[in-house]
Amino acid sequence: MPEQILARLRHLHPAEIDLDLARVLRLLSCLDDPHKKLPPVVHVAGTNGKGSVVAFLRAILEAAGYRVHVYTSPHLVRFNERIRLVGLPIDDAYLQDVLTRIEKANDGQPITFFEATTAAAFLAFAETPADIVILETGLGGRLDATNVVERPALTVLTPIAMDHMEYLGDTLAAIAAEKAAIMKYGVGCVAAKQERATMKVLEARSLSFGVPLWLEGRDWFLRTHPEGVVFQGKSGTIGPMAAPALQGIFQLHNAGLALAAAERLEGFDIPASAMALGLKTVEWPARLQPLTQGKLASRLPAGWELWLDGGHNPHAAKAIALQAREWKDRPLLMIFGMLKRKDAKGYLKPLAARAERLIAVPIEGEDFIAPDDIVTIAKGEGLLYAESSEGLEAALAKLASYGGPPARVLICGSLYLAGDVLRKNGTSMCQMEKGSHDSSP
Repeated sequence: MPEQILARLRHLHPAEIDLDLARVLRLLSCLDDPHKKLPPVVHVAGTNGKGSVVAFLRAILEAAGYRVHVYTSPHLVRFNERIRLVGLPIDDAYLQDVLTRIEKANDGQPITFFEATTAAAFLAFAETPADIVILETGLGGRLDATNVVERPALTVLTPIAMDHMEYLGDTLAAIAAEKAAIMKYGVGCVAAKQERATMKVLEARSLSFGVPLWLEGRDWFLRTHPEGVVFQGKSGTIGPMAAPALQGIFQLHNAGLALAAAERLEGFDIPASAMALGLKTVEWPARLQPLTQGKLASRLPAGWELWLDGGHNPHAAKAIALQAREWKDRPLLMIFGMLKRKDAKGYLKPLAARAERLIAVPIEGEDFIAPDDIVTIAKGEGLLYAESSEGLEAALAKLASYGGPPARVLICGSLYLAGDVLRKNGTSMCQMEKGSHDSSP
């Protein structure tokens, strides 16, 4: 089974994260360089919103009739989610096949899990006909395993913020330099609105590398409209279109970035109707996702709402807090868990004034911050009604027992926690995959 090979691959390098291209280039060379045999590639980096932008762009391209491969990470429920072949997650048989060849070619040499699985994605993409590939970086950009693609068709940068400082640097400029390194000589880059320090880095690289740079707020805009949204860019005004299907004010920026990327893709015919349809049909679980049915959702009283978000840094929390300003119809209650390497204080700071109560939970199978420590942090940020619980189900039961008016429950703080929620809720995978298909070449 693929799970057995994946488990073995996790133990080939002592460090889970070790940014270096030498190992993956060696492995790819042993596989006859599949990364050099791909359809046109769109390479996406940034701090937050990468997955949502990828999802929007995939939906737009598929609405225009194109066959699209996608590589994202991490997964929520099953590893197969990371490698999408012509619209659907890779099936177990083909995943087993490519992983077997990866393991054989690597021959036990040191390589990180992400490097090995990125090579597996390249192998599957090179062997399965498609019109375009969308690659999401795993961490950073300069030394990320996806950055072996020498000349993508387009690069895309989502907002860049402080995150993964232990690997990327302790200043915004340093982090921006790592992520901006996906920008290649002469290849256009579409970028979201950035902080001033980030813009200096992007503009300097644009000048040095001859990169056409198309910026939000200067070269393209997405604005709200009484009938939805209106996009203005290279082709003029498009819309009004229905508002994006993904919830949250911040998703307007992600949708605009995807639209700007779509209209800058040379050689692709993407009509306004496909752009509108893509915004309407996009799906991307665990990004401010309402869970209206399932085992966990059914534990709440009638009239209550259950929401899920996998954002895990202060920038993501600020986006949720902005959305929470619009949630005035019912109290906001939080169930929160976070990994030790993340900034719980920075995450909770913008949300403390928006939530009435927090219950901290562990994250199964991961190195998480102890719930009691989260409670201490939450109270220090002013969220006085904070307590710990042994798990998701117990936390939901606690919240439901308090009574009061119908509330909105938000489970947040980690994509790993979000994956656990989707598994236990029992509805997500069929929604994400919409069935299965034979993805072998």
